[in-house]
Amino acid sequence: MFNSDLYENLNMFDMFQRPSDSDQTERNGDDDNNDTKSGTEVDAPSADDDNQGPASSGPSRRRAKRKRYHRHTQRQIQEMEALFKECPHPDDKQRKQLSRELGLDPLQVKFWFQNKRTQLKAQTERHENGLLKAENEKLRAENHRYKEALNNTSCPTCGGPAALGEMSFEEQHLRLENARLREEIERISGVTAKYVGKPIGPSFSRFADRAPISFGTQPEFLGEYGGPGGGGGLGEVLRPVSVTNEADKPLIVELAVTAMEELIRMAQSGEPLWVTDENSIDVLNENEYLRIFPRGIGSKPFANLGFRSEASREAALIIMNPVNLVEILMDVNQWSRVFCGIVSRAMTLDVLSTGIAGNYNGALQVMTAEFQLPSPLVPTRENYFARYCKRHHDGIWAVVDVSLDNLRHAPFTRCRRRPSGCLIQELPNGYSKVIWVENVEVDDRGVSDIYKTLVNTSLAFGAKRWVATLDRQCERLASAMANSIPAGDLGVLNSSDGRKSILKLAERMVNSFCTGVGASTAHAWTTLTGSDEIRVMTRKSIDDPGRPPGIVLSAATSFWVAVPPRKAFNILRSEKFRSEWDILSNGGVVDEMAHIANGRDPGNCVSLLRVNSANASQSNMLILQESSNDATGSYVIYAPVDFAAMNIVLTGGDPDYVALLPSGFAILPDCEGPNRGIKITEIGSGGSLVTLAFQILVDSAPNSKISVGSVATVNSLIKCTLERIRTAVMCNDA
Repeated sequence: MFNSDLYENLNMFDMFQRPSDSDQTERNGDDDNNDTKSGTEVDAPSADDDNQGPASSGPSRRRAKRKRYHRHTQRQIQEMEALFKECPHPDDKQRKQLSRELGLDPLQVKFWFQNKRTQLKAQTERHENGLLKAENEKLRAENHRYKEALNNTSCPTCGGPAALGEMSFEEQHLRLENARLREEIERISGVTAKYVGKPIGPSFSRFADRAPISFGTQPEFLGEYGGPGGGGGLGEVLRPVSVTNEADKPLIVELAVTAMEELIRMAQSGEPLWVTDENSIDVLNENEYLRIFPRGIGSKPFANLGFRSEASREAALIIMNPVNLVEILMDVNQWSRVFCGIVSRAMTLDVLSTGIAGNYNGALQVMTAEFQLPSPLVPTRENYFARYCKRHHDGIWAVVDVSLDNLRHAPFTRCRRRPSGCLIQELPNGYSKVIWVENVEVDDRGVSDIYKTLVNTSLAFGAKRWVATLDRQCERLASAMANSIPAGDLGVLNSSDGRKSILKLAERMVNSFCTGVGASTAHAWTTLTGSDEIRVMTRKSIDDPGRPPGIVLSAATSFWVAVPPRKAFNILRSEKFRSEWDILSNGGVVDEMAHIANGRDPGNCVSLLRVNSANASQSNMLILQESSNDATGSYVIYAPVDFAAMNIVLTGGDPDYVALLPSGFAILPDCEGPNRGIKITEIGSGGSLVTLAFQILVDSAPNSKISVGSVATVNSLIKCTLERIRTAVMCNDA
């Protein structure tokens, strides 16, 4: 249970972020309703009133004792209102200066500000009380419905009352859901009791730690944040440990509120805090940052331990409304799926607040996540952090992350998130303006040499990549939700059900590829003997309808080609050049049977390819392929698919039971010239960093061991494909 003083002080923060109805009331001079709105008590009855004797009793004595108020002028009220909007808690110096300017006593100014804060607090409490009551009634109605369903259950065999052991799975699920709703009702009732003044019963105390948190005015930050003693270690951060220490919760709340303020200031500031580099990316001026936030959560406690600061900012127009964007960011499953190329693993450990009014306004979560680059040669970045969402009075949503390393007793971390996140502003026609800030301290000494320049320029993990991925994925979602597609070019799939099924299948294929190509700690990559570039790992597939049963061998390698990323992407995704590098096609002609556009870029599409090979075993083989491209990189991901299964999917059938083993490429821009040392001043004008990855079923028995011959075959396959790609790319570029 939080300290009540801290909880009430925190409530003030929400009040100051909301528009006040009292401003107009005071400007209209509504003094008759409440004198404290526009006046201040200036004197009290004199001591002589007590000596006037009985004769002075009665109406005249009551009038003499009545308090007199000083009516502020219109100018005085306007000046104090203006200062209140900027600083609701002025100090003595500010009050004295204002009193001199307005011709008032400092105590009058002090009392006016106190009355104003009290008025705003009362208005906010009335509003939130109404919301909580409505939610409480809704939960009570659902609880009553579940009770009736349970009371009316009967045995399907004899028709009599059902015992617990005889209940069906659905009925047992109803009992569990009923118990959950009981807890939820007690929690809401406890919060409602706080506002209506009723005592909180003992039944609520069991769930007090899960009560929603209302974030108030920003408290003083408690000392320097972070340090060498804290941090979540590699492999440790994704352990599902709940934040059960009650003493940590007020600190997390305080840290989240402070991080929110810092994010907003950083997102809305210009020079000299942000400067534009040669890649047209807004990067942080570290000296200016430390000057603006000298004592806050962004200072550098790890500077002498090999850490460097990496901060960037990017803005874009996104084809999605703010509410849906916020839902993607606050739902860990949607967030991991949309950013699968960046987020290799993520988990919500604890929910300190679920928000109010049925949305994520005020939601606070404790999370862990692992961020990756699509290559086994770049170590992942793991973070243990709080995520706080807030809708501000001007209609702008903000979502901020900040590390909680100092709250964990764990090995030292290699990455720490300063306040990072995004501001989302609603625009007409369903669009949103997104300003993304990515601000970390990281030890990246384990990065391979060929990726160092890319990582150091903030293109690998910076804000530009997050925004570009979000923009591309929102376009993909818009394409998936399209109901009617006009008939056009040959091969365009117009069936709505077929489009949705193929897009769902392609999404699973892309997610499977992305989770298996990076250096996630969930994987155990092994370097092949005699090759420093090729990494392999094995997976067992048992009872997975989306993957063939048996042992799957994954192999990946990263290499450099002297071709700009866009040209490499166009060559590798085109069916015309596929026979030049794809060994599976065996020199056959590859035709596109159908395709689905996924955005403005013509390269962003899902295609169904057919290989017409002279080999009878490969004749009429189908390949599902998704290609995607943005300013920070591109993917070409494909998988052989069964002909009969795809016929079912094309008619709108369930794609979850189609077995896939995806392979493909991740293409990233290189920021050095052909001689690997000449810096490129424009993204995409240099070479390309290509990661090639295969997933191959080497044995259909899940418990068998991989033979040396299987590993040698995979090694030969990936080397041969690599050389074919280099030849095809260079020849077609020439």
